[in-house]
Amino acid sequence: MNINEKLASLKYNKDNESHLSVDNDICMRCKNRCCTYICPANVYEWNEEKCTMTIRYENCLECGACKIACEKNNILWKYPNVEYGVKFKNG
Repeated sequence: MNINEKLASLKYNKDNESHLSVDNDICMRCKNRCCTYICPANVYEWNEEKCTMTIRYENCLECGACKIACEKNNILWKYPNVEYGVKFKNG
C-alpha cells in the first residue's frame, strides 16, 4: 500500500476552525518553504500568484513535522479542538 492509499483510509472529523496558521509575510521571504514538501499529507501549498500559503488543516495528521522543519519558526501549530482532527483507529 502506498502513502496515498494509506492517507485515503484515514478518517477525519473536520473542525470549522484551523489549528494551524502562518504569517504569509514570513512565508514570502522563505526560500525553501519546506512545509510544502515535508508534510506527508500535503497540508501546505504556496500560491505564487497570490503570495499566500493555503493550509488544508482538515488533512493534518498531527505529526508536527511542519513545525519542526520550518526554518522561520512560522507555523503556529496546536492540537485540534477535542473530538476533531484525524482519527487513527476506526470503530
